[in-house]
Amino acid sequence: MNNKIIIINGPNLNLLGEREQSQYGSITLDKLKENCQKKSKDLGLLIEFAQSNVEGELVNLIQDSRKNFDGMIINAAAFTHTSVAIRDALSIFKKPIIEIHMSNIYKREEFRHKSLISDIVTGGIFGLGDEGYILAIISMHKLLNNEDK
Repeated sequence: MNNKIIIINGPNLNLLGEREQSQYGSITLDKLKENCQKKSKDLGLLIEFAQSNVEGELVNLIQDSRKNFDGMIINAAAFTHTSVAIRDALSIFKKPIIEIHMSNIYKREEFRHKSLISDIVTGGIFGLGDEGYILAIISMHKLLNNEDK
């Protein structure tokens, strides 16, 4: 069974609970991680949860994930709109990837409307807050077990 996934979080998500609660709610990154671990355990998935504010660290993490994980959930945050390097790393992953954003990037500033990664990921979840992560885990479980067909 394919059951090992990584959840990658980009810049400023370490400040969840402190920043722009109108966009991201009051949940902290630690509580989000706890919720994701609980849901993953319920589904029999093993997860690793990571966050970095550094583009190169995220690229290295994505590259290294090719060998160790069956699927990826990524909230590239601001790098969604700017990082060709992250896009290129994702394009060589060759396994299911779900793009997630807590806020609806299409209802925000115009520069956020363009995702450089949406056309290379398996699917995306936008604007559902921290619940989007739980939906992404459920969807990834289905993808990995061919329940989506």
